[in-house]
Amino acid sequence: MNEEITASEVLVIDENGVKLGVFPTDEAIEIADSRLLDLVEVAPLAEPPVCRVLDYGKYRYQLQKKDKDARKKQKVQALKEMKMRPKIDEHDYDFKVRAIKNFLEDGHRVKVSVFFRGREMSFLEKGEDVLNRVIADCELVGKSEGPARMEGRYMRVMLTPQSSTSAKSNRLKAERDETDSSKTKTANAKKTIYPDYDSDDDEE
Repeated sequence: MNEEITASEVLVIDENGVKLGVFPTDEAIEIADSRLLDLVEVAPLAEPPVCRVLDYGKYRYQLQKKDKDARKKQKVQALKEMKMRPKIDEHDYDFKVRAIKNFLEDGHRVKVSVFFRGREMSFLEKGEDVLNRVIADCELVGKSEGPARMEGRYMRVMLTPQSSTSAKSNRLKAERDETDSSKTKTANAKKTIYPDYDSDDDEE
């Protein structure tokens, strides 16, 4: 910036983005000074180096803000774990699967674990059924890294998130299918109650 620029001449672009031309560095600095601004080297490897006339304090603030915003948008992938039982009830299962889907949609990997107590170790297939059901119910937003495996008294499977684009596309498709299915059920119900009912009447 300014006197720190070592090149003998530079290509100058003014504060409005207009290319002023190539000037000796001292003269380019004077141009910036006359406008109460700074001469900042933005492309040092170019021939000649490119410098812009700008408010360096404001320029630096904008760069820091842009960098901060970019870091905010970056999703940090974490490993989440969801524990279940081989005889999990339907309500608890639905609640935990929704949580797993949310984790996957946020870009996190999820370790799903089924814990066996005492005699339950004799019925490992029940735990495997639970994990296979989880994999199937979450297939639109995540996929299994491999088959379920035993670790002590735990049977575990690891789910990895689909790409954000794929997950969004799959979710929208599922929502459309659910809407279409709901419309079909409503139409069938009306036909049952009103034999002369025609679905085209709704559109009118």
